[in-house]
Amino acid sequence: MDQKPLPRVIAIANQKGGVGKTTTTVNLGACLAELGFRTLVIDLDPQGNASTGLGLNPWSVEVSMYDVLLREAPLEDCIEASSVRNLFVAPANLELAGAEVELVPMFSRELKLRRAIEPLLDDYQYILIDCPPSLGLLTVNGLAAATEVLVPIQCEYYALEGLGQLLRNVDLVKKNLNPQLEVRSLVLVMFDARTKLSGQVAREVRSHFGERVCRNVIPRTVRLSEAPSYGQPIIIFDPTSRGAIAYRDLAREVSGVAA
Repeated sequence: MDQKPLPRVIAIANQKGGVGKTTTTVNLGACLAELGFRTLVIDLDPQGNASTGLGLNPWSVEVSMYDVLLREAPLEDCIEASSVRNLFVAPANLELAGAEVELVPMFSRELKLRRAIEPLLDDYQYILIDCPPSLGLLTVNGLAAATEVLVPIQCEYYALEGLGQLLRNVDLVKKNLNPQLEVRSLVLVMFDARTKLSGQVAREVRSHFGERVCRNVIPRTVRLSEAPSYGQPIIIFDPTSRGAIAYRDLAREVSGVAA
């Protein structure tokens, strides 16, 4: 992929739940940080899985993304260091679930996150936004703040279901709020080389989206699914595993750093 200028603000979105969106946010973020990029993961999902997956207890933080979006707390006050050098997290917890409703009457409600990020753009080279699976105001905030969208696609039946809707929503945000937004990369995740289906889905996605589909595919592995319960990205939990190697390769591809 051709190199984009830094900083890059990447919304990681897919309206289907359980497709490895948070796993990709956490592990791509950790691998970009390992490559030497100062990286911030913004957790916009009320479930707070990106926060716990990076070792934070979202309920014990003083300031969360709820405070940033609804109480105008500076984003800087919300950011915590992770166990990975160069990797920082802006945590979320279930309080954020109320934000969908509370944002509705607010002025410029779709641009709250963009405005919060602006003062910190010089501090980070990559900002990854983990969007919730719904297409409500939180996801719109993520898309309005980003320069590009990365979509993880699960190599299973119905993989493309919901993708058309996501692309339409990205288009709406592009037309109305954020002219520079583009779906730049699609990542095939949970790939099982033993099944015909994974291969079929991969071929179908590549024939639809061509160059935008990343060459590097993320395998379905037990170690990748175990890592979040230990609050660690895969490169710390099991640095030599297939999942760790795959996310390192993906980070090189996304960043344009030669292998």
